[in-house]
Amino acid sequence: MSVPYIIFYCVILLANIIQGITGFAGTILAMPVSIMTVGFDVARPVLNGLGILAGIMVLVTCYKKINWIEFTRIILVMATGIVIGMVIKHTLAGKEKILFMILGAFINVIAVFGLIKMFIPMKKLDAAKEKMPENASIITALIADYFLLLGSGIIHGMFVSGGPLLIAYLTRKIKDKDSFRATISTVWILLNGIIFATDCVNGVYTKPLIITQAISVPFMCAGVVIGGFLYKHMSQKVFIILTYILLIISGVSLFFK
Repeated sequence: MSVPYIIFYCVILLANIIQGITGFAGTILAMPVSIMTVGFDVARPVLNGLGILAGIMVLVTCYKKINWIEFTRIILVMATGIVIGMVIKHTLAGKEKILFMILGAFINVIAVFGLIKMFIPMKKLDAAKEKMPENASIITALIADYFLLLGSGIIHGMFVSGGPLLIAYLTRKIKDKDSFRATISTVWILLNGIIFATDCVNGVYTKPLIITQAISVPFMCAGVVIGGFLYKHMSQKVFIILTYILLIISGVSLFFK
């Protein structure tokens, strides 16, 4: 096993530890370093496959809590975005530098806004919303919802990393923790499954890639278990801040890939 692949598997382990603690950022945190070690053509399908498995692992315990109304809305809008994202990715084939810069910019925007939300009291944001006219507030919220879903689909179609935008949408729509996890897991299983099927039809899953995918599974599972243990014994806020900082570093590094 070569050094780049050893680093890749370690990244999967660490990313899923953080995913287990914070509840987000696993794939998007793993993607930049994975691209720099094993390349985009390996990192994207392998992380996509792990996303399907992670979704199934969660869904087994809470499938009765799926919010089918939100699920349907998400699928319809995000599927459109995924098609757009895959077209963009195909159009930019051979121009990986542009793809890396797009992903780097996206990661940095998500991380910076995440840090801002952590340090600016939500009461100030809510007070600003209350000053808006009721009709304007409703229209603005509706536009924001569909922007988040479409953007999530586009980024997911390009990098299988649309999670942060979808989480930003769902946290406003579903307050029950079990329903949230069940719904978002079902979304990933279906959408990642579509990408997986497309990859299979296009011959992406060669024998070496299948072996890499199989080896990556125990690292992901170990990360989830360790992350779940640490979640019960350590400060989640500290790890969320650390995650955002790591995202910024990863995003910036892509500009120099």
